[in-house]
Amino acid sequence: MFDAHVHIIDPRFPLVENNGYLPDPFTIDDYHRRMVGLGVDGGAVVTASYQGTLGRPGLLAALEELGEGWVGVTHLDPDATDEDIVALDRAGVRGVRFNLRRSATDVQVLTSQALRAHELVGWHAEFYVDATLLLSLEPVFAKLPAVSIDHLGMSTRGLSYLLNLVDRGAKVKATGFGRASIDDIGSVLRRIHAVNPKALMFGTDLPGTRARRAFEAADIDIIADAVGDDLEAVLGGNAREWYRCPP
Repeated sequence: MFDAHVHIIDPRFPLVENNGYLPDPFTIDDYHRRMVGLGVDGGAVVTASYQGTLGRPGLLAALEELGEGWVGVTHLDPDATDEDIVALDRAGVRGVRFNLRRSATDVQVLTSQALRAHELVGWHAEFYVDATLLLSLEPVFAKLPAVSIDHLGMSTRGLSYLLNLVDRGAKVKATGFGRASIDDIGSVLRRIHAVNPKALMFGTDLPGTRARRAFEAADIDIIADAVGDDLEAVLGGNAREWYRCPP
């Protein structure tokens, strides 16, 4: 199993208060305890809004400790150099993340960063965004060669456009079921899977900060019911291919 979305909050590294919020620590040991028996052997550690660009040392430390099979997703400083991006790629980072729910982002800077990272090292761009905003971001998405959307797009109000993105090759993280404003998670999973069986990527979103509830093992049952025989791909294969991890 490949966990395509987990946050490691190591108290050794600084945090950035976000809208007055600071999370409790969630270490690699905490993560391993939560995932006992589920067979996770790889995943993607994602930098969160409360870590910002200051979270990069913590991300790199986590990747080193977790070892083979684990990759990172990071925010980039506006003034990040080509050398910075190449060094991060060598350390195991495979994507750049844009949080459009809790952080102000200049669309021109976003587009430039995403294109440069892809051209230099093949990174994709990950978006934490409510699906209701996807249509307004079409000028950006039309320029980007590789895009993924976090947490099923957070709501069904923009589902039709999310499905359009999926039809054009975007990936969608089957994560954050207790975070999204979606009444029928299974229905959304089935609709995404019907458009492109390779689109969905399982993740826990642990520790689930600010979510109504954190990941539960029963979430895997919801995915299994929605995708049928493609469960193995959704739980691992799709994400490993996307993040360029060997099987």
